[in-house]
Amino acid sequence: MEQALLQFSQFTGIFAFMNSPWGWPVVESLHFFGLSLLIGTVGVFDLRMLGFGAGISYQFLHQLVPIGVFGYALNVTTGTMFLSSAPDQYLYNPAFQTKIGFMLVAGANMMWFYVTTSSKVRDTKDFGMVSARAKAIAFVSLACWCGVIICGRLITYFRPPYHWCFWC
Repeated sequence: MEQALLQFSQFTGIFAFMNSPWGWPVVESLHFFGLSLLIGTVGVFDLRMLGFGAGISYQFLHQLVPIGVFGYALNVTTGTMFLSSAPDQYLYNPAFQTKIGFMLVAGANMMWFYVTTSSKVRDTKDFGMVSARAKAIAFVSLACWCGVIICGRLITYFRPPYHWCFWC
């Protein structure tokens, strides 16, 4: 897996860019920008479903979804650049593995929301009266994205040797 990621990185020029003087700082800045767009959108939406910001409609907040999707796409792109240019520092890193786990749960939670609850929330005239399920989904989403942020920061503090990951 490491070799495939490194070959991809070298073939596409990502490795050379990331190891240039400005590569890592530029990509890191873009990653934080994408995270801000994503969490700014998802966080506001989740907090609204939890009852904060009375008077802000679901339809209005739903207009922000493309901004969150753009932020997520930016983070996937920059995250791929990090991973492919230094796979050994990520694949065996428990903080990175936990971050990916939180992202998977957040994605499944979002799909669950759109399949089971979105139309009910959209049709609710009083946004403070969303169902307990909608509030639980919002809480799980907010907790997962906070976990993603925390684990993302912890990645830099774990530069693990290969034996740290007992399942790798």
